[in-house]
Amino acid sequence: MQLEQIIKRPLILTEKGSLLREEENQYLFEVDRGANKIQIRDAVERLFNVKVKSVNTLLMRGKMRRMGRGLAKTRNWKKAFVTLVEGDNIDFFEGA
Repeated sequence: MQLEQIIKRPLILTEKGSLLREEENQYLFEVDRGANKIQIRDAVERLFNVKVKSVNTLLMRGKMRRMGRGLAKTRNWKKAFVTLVEGDNIDFFEGA
């Protein structure tokens, strides 16, 4: 798997993500469901040039949503909590 396939997107618009980023130096990412913690660690270190302290993952189950008159289930996805060492950070809004 390539690095861009492992890390799909950062989860930066959540209130929990903002608190973890400020207080615990943790960042949230949506990752590929087949990726393990070692692959996620390597991808974050190479893409953002930081040192990763730990990686915690969990599977998020899809929810039932209304689609027109019927119901449909959204897809399952994997979330990764990446803790960086002291002094390192990831700036998502560099160009803004």
